[in-house]
Amino acid sequence: MAVDGCCLTVARLDGAILEFNAVAETLRRTTLGELSAGDRVNLEPALRVGDPMGGHWVQGHVDGVGEIARIVPEGDARNFTFAAPPEIMRYAIEKGSVCVAGVGLTITGLDDTSFSVSLVPHTLEVTTLGVLSPGARVNLEADVLAKYVEKLVFPGALLRSAATS
Repeated sequence: MAVDGCCLTVARLDGAILEFNAVAETLRRTTLGELSAGDRVNLEPALRVGDPMGGHWVQGHVDGVGEIARIVPEGDARNFTFAAPPEIMRYAIEKGSVCVAGVGLTITGLDDTSFSVSLVPHTLEVTTLGVLSPGARVNLEADVLAKYVEKLVFPGALLRSAATS
């Protein structure tokens, strides 16, 4: 189950109550340690074998934490700009994919330190993104296909960047 974009194993299920174990690595790399009882989160079950694949490829493997820099209304949609760390921005391209708090989205614009997405009314209604405001921290997952392309084209690039981080 993905919780705000973090892939976690359900340790216990009691009716509608799910319990998870979040290890130190997860708490270091995500916003999960910042949650309090009663906070809303986005939940996404794992894709089952045979289910149709639609939308963006999302693994639930958070690459970093970003922050909402600004929100601008655009008709009945909203344009969100997220300040993001270099480990996300290196894979960001216009019309490429990014996962924000477990929601697969299309990048509509970017610069060296941030990217923007446009959220339709449905996404604003059924996810926690619709209630967030500037300054909110969110889990980010870079496009997994871009990471694999980089690894194939530059085989040592990911190892070198991890060693220098």
